[in-house]
Amino acid sequence: MKHIVAISVLLLGSWQARAGGLDALENFVKGTHTGKAEFTQVVSSPPREGQPSRSKSSTGTFEFERPAHFRFVYRKPFEQTLVADGQTVWLYDVDLNQVTARKQVQVLGATPAALLASAPDLKALQADFKLESLPDQDEQEWVQATPKSRDGQIQLVKIGFKAGQLATLDILDSFGQRSVLNFSAFQANPSLRPDTFQFRPPAGADVVRQ
Repeated sequence: MKHIVAISVLLLGSWQARAGGLDALENFVKGTHTGKAEFTQVVSSPPREGQPSRSKSSTGTFEFERPAHFRFVYRKPFEQTLVADGQTVWLYDVDLNQVTARKQVQVLGATPAALLASAPDLKALQADFKLESLPDQDEQEWVQATPKSRDGQIQLVKIGFKAGQLATLDILDSFGQRSVLNFSAFQANPSLRPDTFQFRPPAGADVVRQ
């Protein structure tokens, strides 16, 4: 009988781990239509030819509105703005004074931005990702999203939720580079300015359309 109880506890714990992260993701996708937060991003490159791994840190702000609108503003150490307006993804590099524009339908697909800002529900996400819950860690509920297409640059994404809110985005690309974004001061469903997701290339900037 003790063995049965122990097995039941193990199975129940495993089921709760599987359901918890997915539930958090589904609640976030369905219930958070707009959001804004500050973030810190650390990008780590794998070691090469006996050299240790190197990392770079940056900070900025993140805003989104479903469906398919988001804005990342990098402030330190370099100023860059990434905006998706529903039709085009714009990347503005202040130091280079260069704007890169790409059609949004060709860019998003199985990307972390699609996980956070584009899909209306889990079913839509599951068209592009294999989703599975991971055990809770660091007081966060975790989901792992693996792109079904192997043609992209993303190998897998882990999303952490704390108290139901977005807390961490952990991205591993096909080159072994890891990018971890930690979100703070997250606001769910704030009122955003109407021009938040509009972008106009600054006068004199070099515009490259791809």
